[in-house]
Amino acid sequence: MTSTLLPGNIVYGGSVTAQDGQNSRSLGQYVLDKYKSFGDRTMLVDAAKGVEYSASFMHKSIVRLAYILQKLGVKQNDVIGLSSENSVNFALAMFAGFAVGATVAPLNVTYSDREVDHAINLSKPKIIFASELTLDRVAKVASKNKFVKGIIAINGSSKNFKNIHDLKELMDNDKFKTPSEFTSPLANKNEDVALIVCSSGTTGLPKGVQITQLNVLTTLDSQLKPTEIPMEETTVLTVIPWFHAFGCLTLVIYTCMGSRLVFLLKFEENQFLSAIEKYRVMMAFMVPPLMVFLAKHPIVDKYDLSSLMVLLCGAAPLSRETEDQIKKRIGVPFIRQGYGLSEATLGVLVQNDDFCKPGSVGILKVGIYAKVIDPDTGRILGANERGELCFKGDAIMKGYIGDTKSTQTAIRDGWLHTGDIGYYDDDFEFFIVDRIKELIKYKGFQVPPAEIEALLLTHEKIKDAAVIGKPDEEAGELPLAFVVKQANVQLSENDVIQFVNELASPAKRLRGGVIFVEDIPKNPSGKILRRVLRDMLKKPKSKL
Repeated sequence: MTSTLLPGNIVYGGSVTAQDGQNSRSLGQYVLDKYKSFGDRTMLVDAAKGVEYSASFMHKSIVRLAYILQKLGVKQNDVIGLSSENSVNFALAMFAGFAVGATVAPLNVTYSDREVDHAINLSKPKIIFASELTLDRVAKVASKNKFVKGIIAINGSSKNFKNIHDLKELMDNDKFKTPSEFTSPLANKNEDVALIVCSSGTTGLPKGVQITQLNVLTTLDSQLKPTEIPMEETTVLTVIPWFHAFGCLTLVIYTCMGSRLVFLLKFEENQFLSAIEKYRVMMAFMVPPLMVFLAKHPIVDKYDLSSLMVLLCGAAPLSRETEDQIKKRIGVPFIRQGYGLSEATLGVLVQNDDFCKPGSVGILKVGIYAKVIDPDTGRILGANERGELCFKGDAIMKGYIGDTKSTQTAIRDGWLHTGDIGYYDDDFEFFIVDRIKELIKYKGFQVPPAEIEALLLTHEKIKDAAVIGKPDEEAGELPLAFVVKQANVQLSENDVIQFVNELASPAKRLRGGVIFVEDIPKNPSGKILRRVLRDMLKKPKSKL
């Protein structure tokens, strides 16, 4: 499959030939039908517990939980919150939500009270599923928001909210006479929102990205094409958090394609490597820090990783050196990079056998249009000309929930403006070279500097602040703050770091440190000149 150039320098990835998803009555029905068709095939493997779950178990459990949700008052287009680490219950809650026609809003398990409050006020969930790790925090915040009518505890209990149901008790309760089949309500697939995922913007707190049922079903259809390895015979490993769009959509897409999905709660060196060895994992979803681990860590040599055929790396750029080291060390034949964003449902660009030049992020996926524009004039550029990447197609989000202004800024005439600078070459392979958005990429997480800056400015001893990413081989970038102190005050680097630690989730902590400066360089309109700050970072004498 190759891309074609349409009039006006528009690049097109070709048409989506499969129509199963788009023709189904709803995403929920599609999932139920797929799981039913896979019978007793193993679908999910909890590698930490060593427990395998069959498709028939999943189908039966999804049907039961969907029925229970309806009895608890969840209707089509209601919102269900989901705050949990990777677990079979995360999958069941999400798929049961889809089955009743509800919108599922995953919540980052590391969110602080402030961030949970912001996120649920975007999506307004009627019911929130919460794990033992997050239950107290979710219950505390939910008690102050009347739109939350109930919490379902995946495990554990809390005294912070009166209307808490225990998931196991619900599933075991004889009063719920579950039918063996469940018909998902007919959806308006182009309008009905399947997922609200939080995307870190550049202007402060996360925005709620609305991914429609059609977005997901089209993405599923675009995956259904011949590959080097039949997906229904493939064992796939993921350690990407499912509350993250990348992880969540991986769960949906690969189980619906019939793959056996091995998952981990979190990355732990021995567990990660032993899962590959024990389950003969053929394909793994990676982020650059995991790739660096495979390339350099001495422990890797103690495990048999010979089953690995494909490593798919996303979320941040991967260096050619790291890729070569892994191929030489482990012998993985295919290392593929891709490019995607929450606003485009998953990946829009991906490498394959024929298009995998060093440094590229591949070619357009089917169903996607692309153009590169001059950020200043909007003029559409040609091959090998650098500009802002814009994408169009049925995978592009509906918009940011409750934020018309940001939606209109991001999507213009149907085109999603990414804020990333790149180009395509004469073979239509794309390269990312910079980004207009100043997001810091920490271990695959998008950290908005503006949010940390706004937080720092609430400190009474801080006059001004700016945050940039400090390059780090393992993490990608570490948040680092330049701080201007108020006159005649005592304030240490540790004081600032602890202040942020207490109010922000782990990815946003100032692991890169704090540099005290006389002033923050800005342009005439007040925009922070981060390029100048990066130059200062290279000169240690700037630290006062």
